[in-house]
Amino acid sequence: NSLLAVFDKTINDRDKINLIVASKHPRQQFYSAAEAKELVDKGLKIIDWASTDKNAEPDVVIAAAGTEPNLEALAAISILHKKLPDLKIRFINVVDLLKLRSPKVDPRGLSDDEFDAYFTKDKPVIFAFHGYEGLLRDIFYYRHNHNVAFHGYRENGDITTPFDMRVLSQMDRFDLVKSVALSLPDADKYGQLVAEMDAKVAKHHQYIRDEGTDLPEVKYWEWEPLD
Repeated sequence: NSLLAVFDKTINDRDKINLIVASKHPRQQFYSAAEAKELVDKGLKIIDWASTDKNAEPDVVIAAAGTEPNLEALAAISILHKKLPDLKIRFINVVDLLKLRSPKVDPRGLSDDEFDAYFTKDKPVIFAFHGYEGLLRDIFYYRHNHNVAFHGYRENGDITTPFDMRVLSQMDRFDLVKSVALSLPDADKYGQLVAEMDAKVAKHHQYIRDEGTDLPEVKYWEWEPLD
């Protein structure tokens, strides 16, 4: 639905060059047609059904731009909700990355007040992105909130499994959960959770070498509604 909404917008644009980045693999349908259209029209959206802040100030903001980052961010939120049910999470899906630029650079960009309404002024932000992290650093440089951990493409590639490609850039669900835990003010309380995520990554490394495919819990993962 997101791809269809993006494509519909681009074929109706005039005097513009549009770049669409999309996956070639089968993917779960996370967003309704109406939700996808709103995402494309606004460029980004707080996803209520994947957030637990209930419109209050969040403890952490998890943002994603791209198909795989969106999948891994949702999987990370699912893990976090089970492990830390009281954690107030805000999830933001970004479809048009350039909407995040300062209006000083791009007239379509969000104002500082609008940006802060999404990302807050100082809460930890964990941002999963399918491109180079430097682009996001440049964007956030002009904003109030610099409390951001970026998980993007890190020039680490190999002939390997789809999930392992994400692990190589630490853009997988386990590293995102770990990043959230370490970003919290009382991070020292979450040593066990960090160790669990490290163990999951170690298990993944061994499994793909033994079986030549991704862990079943990754390969067949599906979103479960939050309580």
